[in-house]
Amino acid sequence: MLDPDVRELLDGTPIAHLATILPDGAPHSVPVWIGTHGDYVAIMTGPDSRKAHNLRRDPRVAISLTPSDAPYPPIMLRGRVLTWLEGNRGWTAVDQIATKYTGQPYGRDQERIVALIEVDHQRVGIG
Repeated sequence: MLDPDVRELLDGTPIAHLATILPDGAPHSVPVWIGTHGDYVAIMTGPDSRKAHNLRRDPRVAISLTPSDAPYPPIMLRGRVLTWLEGNRGWTAVDQIATKYTGQPYGRDQERIVALIEVDHQRVGIG
């Protein structure tokens, strides 16, 4: 279950960075729009993106995020992708995330999918 402080930040418009594992074992970190979907963390991506390929091969993730208006307290999450939302279910989740950040649904000019992440470690603040 997500800590209430973590959920509050995820339901806003935080600056988030997602770390995945490349085929050679090296880390790969990219900024992402992020949100919640039930008790899961949700991120959207293109189905052929590097992060999607990484996560389909190895579902483990690390995420760091901070409020958009202040760098503290940082939040660190670790977990794994449990499932993917595609098609209409995926677009519903994509639009929820996009609307938080832009005030409107995501354009349909590029295909998007959503990874649902089960968090097994969450830390608020440095320490």
